[in-house]
Amino acid sequence: MSSRLSVVVVGAGYWGPNLARNFRASPDWDLAAICDLDLERAQRVADAVGGVRVTSSLDDVLADPTVDAIAIATPARTHHPIAMAALEAGKHVIVEKPLADESARGIEMVERAHERGLVLMTDHTFCYTPAVLKIRELIADGYLGDILFIDSVRINLGLIQPDVDVFWDLAPHDLSILLYVLGCEPQEVSARGTSSVRPGIHDVAYVELRFPNNILAHLHLSWLDPCKVRRITIVGSKKMVVCNDLSDSEKVRIYDKGVDQPYETDQFKDFHLQYRYGTVTIPWIPFREPLRVQCEHFIECAKTGQTPQSDGTVGTRVVRILELADKSLQNGGGLQHVPMDMVIDTPAVFLQPVAD
Repeated sequence: MSSRLSVVVVGAGYWGPNLARNFRASPDWDLAAICDLDLERAQRVADAVGGVRVTSSLDDVLADPTVDAIAIATPARTHHPIAMAALEAGKHVIVEKPLADESARGIEMVERAHERGLVLMTDHTFCYTPAVLKIRELIADGYLGDILFIDSVRINLGLIQPDVDVFWDLAPHDLSILLYVLGCEPQEVSARGTSSVRPGIHDVAYVELRFPNNILAHLHLSWLDPCKVRRITIVGSKKMVVCNDLSDSEKVRIYDKGVDQPYETDQFKDFHLQYRYGTVTIPWIPFREPLRVQCEHFIECAKTGQTPQSDGTVGTRVVRILELADKSLQNGGGLQHVPMDMVIDTPAVFLQPVAD
């Protein structure tokens, strides 16, 4: 196999230009074309990356034997048919989150990729950020102690989507991060939300997930907030960590704070909680653009057959959780139990973080 592989970006909307820019800048990828039904939009993306062929014909792209891979950045409802056609044509595939609009379709995509010996990767970009990799390391090393609960806030004013609600738009980021850093799936899911702008499309949602070892996670998602917040707080029995993705230089702060239980006693007078207020540590984390790291990981997997950190199976698991949250949203926040055949226990893919 040659040192460079050829890739076509399908979709020139919001995310496609970012993929095109990173593929074009990579020494390992040859950006062959931009494919979009709107040729003018595709041309703008092509011009922005220094010029590349544009086409509106996906069939022509898939029939081209010089194309090794495609990157799908189209609406979620189109991911399944495009990915299935690309895999059938022998192309490696990376798909913008969510992997599919139904878990059953995600399973079909995973099975087809396996049958054809091809890479199917989900574009869970946040799992390739140095900050998230650091958090996963802290948890895996036991530095934070037993994880007690996690609070994640992802709010902003916009971008309100016309065809999916805030949960399907924003939650894949947080869910993929939680699956990666904890190495397991939730056992229970519940969600509540409201539709303030478009009837039937939730623009604010609160999601609760119960993980093994009684770890509680809470997600706050909104398109209707005056402040942009991208923050994850993880509370452990030893230390606490806050990841602020919007911070330029202090994305991860580790707090030596907590509440210590008293020694075992049967005397009420001895039962006093002890509050610990220690130092705040800000680890140095070298920055690399997550999408650049992800593109490098994609070609490494395509060349070696390595399982991607965010493979199609991980993407399908995220979609399954989204479906359960949808059910909960529709019945007023009712608790949804995750079927046991969905639950994973520290699979190898979660334990192999991408090298810096």
